[in-house]
Amino acid sequence: MMEDVATDSSTTRATSTNGPTGPDRPRRARRTRMTGAERREQLLDIGRTLFAEKGFEGTSVEEIAAKAGVSKPVVYEHFGGKEGLYAVVVDREMRSLLDGVTGALTAGHPRELLEQAAFALLDYIEKYTDGFRILVRDSPVAQSTGTFASLISDIATQVEDILGLEFKARGFDPKLAPLYAQALVGMVALTGQWWLDVRKPKKAEVAAHLVNLAWHGLDGLEQKPRLIGHRKN
Repeated sequence: MMEDVATDSSTTRATSTNGPTGPDRPRRARRTRMTGAERREQLLDIGRTLFAEKGFEGTSVEEIAAKAGVSKPVVYEHFGGKEGLYAVVVDREMRSLLDGVTGALTAGHPRELLEQAAFALLDYIEKYTDGFRILVRDSPVAQSTGTFASLISDIATQVEDILGLEFKARGFDPKLAPLYAQALVGMVALTGQWWLDVRKPKKAEVAAHLVNLAWHGLDGLEQKPRLIGHRKN
């Protein structure tokens, strides 16, 4: 469908009704209209920026509409309101991060797979900082398709199969692979959340330290870990 609101264009100087005619008469600038799909993408981009900067509660439909140069009803027409727009933004970011991490897992050696997973998350944080800031906030919208915790769980499921094979090959119970997958992915994700603001040390060094802890921790696993303190339950 065609949008009923034209995009901004350059203005022309005012002329009176008795002004010049012919080639000397100022021409009115042509105003181009956005299609419905183009307007939707514009609203998503604006909403994504504002949600990252101000959060869901700090962002209003009025501000989204004003930055897009449209009236509030246009936002409601496309998304039903701020909640609908937020849900689409979150869903897109979750799919983007999940696809990036799972697509990076291509190497055969388990240690290199850990490196690829760590880099994929850090790459996303570096390139899509606004999206990651939105994901790590607790979603206030029931309609959104997930939360950061559910995203981490989805990524851990991909790692779980890899760990299960390694556990079986080393004589460990493969049923414990989901637990270790959640622990490893959670460690990388929370470190990434911290790195989001400090950006030190460099990305490759952060990935190396994450893999160092994860790999050597896995390498020294006890088949039947025991507690050394007094508490047993």
